[in-house]
Amino acid sequence: MKKIATLLVLITTLTLSSQNYPEVTIPGSQVRKITSQIVSGQEYKLEIRLPSGYENSTKKYPVVYLMDSQWDFPLVTSIYGEQYYDGFIPEIILVGVTWGGENPNPDVLRTRDYTPTNDGRNIETAGADKFLEFIKMELFPFIESNYKATSDNRTLMGCSLGGLFTLHTLFTHTEMFTNFVAASPAVGWDNGVLYKEEKTFSEKQLSKPVRVYMTVGDVENGKSYYTIFANKMKSSNYKNVQLHSKVLENTGHSGTKSETYTRGLQYVFKRNELKLDNKTLNKYVGQYQFENGDKLEIKNENHQLKLFFSPNNSTPLLANSESHFYATFSFFNIHFKESNNIIEGFDLLTYGRTQAFIKLKD
Repeated sequence: MKKIATLLVLITTLTLSSQNYPEVTIPGSQVRKITSQIVSGQEYKLEIRLPSGYENSTKKYPVVYLMDSQWDFPLVTSIYGEQYYDGFIPEIILVGVTWGGENPNPDVLRTRDYTPTNDGRNIETAGADKFLEFIKMELFPFIESNYKATSDNRTLMGCSLGGLFTLHTLFTHTEMFTNFVAASPAVGWDNGVLYKEEKTFSEKQLSKPVRVYMTVGDVENGKSYYTIFANKMKSSNYKNVQLHSKVLENTGHSGTKSETYTRGLQYVFKRNELKLDNKTLNKYVGQYQFENGDKLEIKNENHQLKLFFSPNNSTPLLANSESHFYATFSFFNIHFKESNNIIEGFDLLTYGRTQAFIKLKD
């Protein structure tokens, strides 16, 4: 009887495991494919996440290009949702890049596409510049012609060899991206070839500012090598570069991704916190009304604007510019509208939705 019962359990288990159940998908995402004429006819699979309100919007969005999407697209999709909901980052288009074709081997292909030189140990290496040409000449035009993507706010993110590729791009093709996020970059590649690239980069005069966020785990074997290189970058005192390097506590090589991509996105999309004078702040003070009759009031308290939903419910507003204010508790942005030096109202942007308020006369 025991043998029969065991056999029945085994049959039931095999039957359940062989049934075709729906796969888990990521809402709001889509897959596109593009075949490169530059990288030897290589097919690339693009995993794309669009922001809420995208379909009805006329604006263009910043784009984050994520390397090694085959592993990290679900992770960064979740991070984006969290950070956008909490108001730390704007609405973005996320483009994860991985390899298509029949049975692609990411370990081989990423070594080919992400490394700038041949280290003498691997045959399929030194394809980084060709891959960058693919990004510039084929991927950017594809994304920017098929999606509402801006060309002047691009972020590149990668880990390990993807982090090496990110720093190589920073040093040699800076103009392609505005922001660079590198988790555990393989700075020791080919006896430290990045040192030569960094020296040349340090002598450049950048035409536009860039932001760089990079990390290493404190239990990684390459921590000491990374620290030396990061200190070298800091000592170069680049002009027009905001740089932040961090050693992550109790973290290994692969574990750096989640915190690096979270803090990195916060860092590269960080807004201003301007201190405006009372004359500027006071012109926004007053009552505002929405089309359904709802009213809000803005006050200047201790040199800071506060938005009052009710006498006991207020939100401090931070100044990104003289006319753009925001809050940090959620995705909450106010853009004041002015005509002939008179404030007429503001647009309130929240989670893909825009509401117009008019300023009531005193």
